Amino acid sequence: MTTTTVQWSPGWTTKAPEPGDLVLMLSGSGVFKPDDGWLQPLERMPEHAENTSFVSLGSADGRPVFVTQVSESVSTGYDVVSLRDALLTASDVPAAMLSTGFQVWQWFQDHQFCGRCGGGTGFHRRERAKWCSHCNIPWYPRLAPCVIVVIRNQDRYLLAKSSRVKRDFYSLIAGFVEPGESLEAAVVREVKEETGLDVTNIQYRASEPWPFPHQLMAGFFADYAGGDLVLQEDELADAGWFLPGSRPSVPPSTTISGRLIREMEKTILGREIKF
Repeated sequence: MTTTTVQWSPGWTTKAPEPGDLVLMLSGSGVFKPDDGWLQPLERMPEHAENTSFVSLGSADGRPVFVTQVSESVSTGYDVVSLRDALLTASDVPAAMLSTGFQVWQWFQDHQFCGRCGGGTGFHRRERAKWCSHCNIPWYPRLAPCVIVVIRNQDRYLLAKSSRVKRDFYSLIAGFVEPGESLEAAVVREVKEETGLDVTNIQYRASEPWPFPHQLMAGFFADYAGGDLVLQEDELADAGWFLPGSRPSVPPSTTISGRLIREMEKTILGREIKF
């Protein structure tokens, strides 16, 4: 994800926000963007903001940060930017903070009641969790582990176009990890299911949170080991092997897929890698 001038540090508190604290304002799948930056002081929030609930996100530049949700009807004077557009196209986006904010708010909305007894929950006093005092159990933010892989075949690498994503670019093979499966086993299975190919020499490269809605992406390099391309049509519209410098449009380097693609190109060309 991209860097930004906002120095955000994740954290947690059950305290309510006070004047001078900063607020990340969400609206559905979008974020309210003030003229300057992505955060708004509490006292400058729009009038008639209908939701007064706040969830702690940590701090930015030494000031506490909270996330809340407001209606688009109070958005006068603000741009509302979709989260996906912010992460894929904005140059100044504090991506880790926005990602955490959306995931934490979703958790807050989903766990207002205990999944076991149905009673109301409150904030845990010491950690980011919702607490059911009747069952004495915590409810933590949900994470879904996923794998994403760039496959090398000598001087080429595999790119694929999703059959479900409207954006006109190619990306990498990716999928959710299933129960009882290692990350490496998930790479083998997802590649086989979606492309018909076998892979070997699976190497972990990096990870990244991806808030659609709550994935944790684990990125890998792998080598082609055999098989012919046979696409899973409900997942992929097209796929092919590409040389560095002759590829179609791909995601930006603010995403793990974009960085994996560019680092594979450097590897094929024999350049130093700094992931």
